[in-house]
Amino acid sequence: MNKIINVVAIDDNDAVLSSVRKYFKGNEVIKVVGCFNNGKEALQYLVNNQTDYDVILMDILMPQIDGLKMLEELNKRKINKKIVILSSFKDDYTIKKVQKLNASYYMLKPIDMKILEERIFDLFVESDEIKYADNYSVEVEVSSLLHDLGIPSHVRGYKYIREGIMLLYTSREVVNLVTKDIYPEIANRFNTTSSRVERAIRHAIEISWIRGDLKVMEDIFGNSIDFERSKPTNSEFLTTIADRLKLHQKELVG
Repeated sequence: MNKIINVVAIDDNDAVLSSVRKYFKGNEVIKVVGCFNNGKEALQYLVNNQTDYDVILMDILMPQIDGLKMLEELNKRKINKKIVILSSFKDDYTIKKVQKLNASYYMLKPIDMKILEERIFDLFVESDEIKYADNYSVEVEVSSLLHDLGIPSHVRGYKYIREGIMLLYTSREVVNLVTKDIYPEIANRFNTTSSRVERAIRHAIEISWIRGDLKVMEDIFGNSIDFERSKPTNSEFLTTIADRLKLHQKELVG
């Protein structure tokens, strides 16, 4: 990609802004051209400097002008930019609202910067691969399911599981060889090894079987949950959730 992607970050949490600046410092393609911790100043910049940026990273909760109001104002002024929502909210109302207001992606905090980088690239790379209209809401659904399954977002396996499910969900074909195909891809994205990915996912599933909601587990995994709560394999865990999401998406589209 030869184009420079100029990004504006808007979040009332200065630590988030600092993380964005630090991660993309020195990036040859993605440049952070502005950071704002309140909605009013951010909106003034976005309106007055429309040629200076391509992507807006934005929280929902902000002082003076919140994210939803800002999206409404941008739409009113016909400012059509790529927008990635970074939020702690996972309720359906908020997701549907930002979707109607033309947000491109919706990512749940805490944000993995590597994944954020990939999502920004995705916004500017043309592809013939199958894309679902509600792809960003699927990511939110994955995060919500993992939360209900008792997997804390701070454990390493959480990120690997989420990424693995999305890889399986967006693939053209059913991927049967998770060890061969998925582990190396996740390892490459997170700069680690396949064996570490496998162990971290296994550990996260074990945590899930201790802390998770049994009713949610039975709903997702069906007969694979017995009275002793025997754990599915890593492959079963990832593919079952990915297949469930694909079925759900087909029902929505159909």
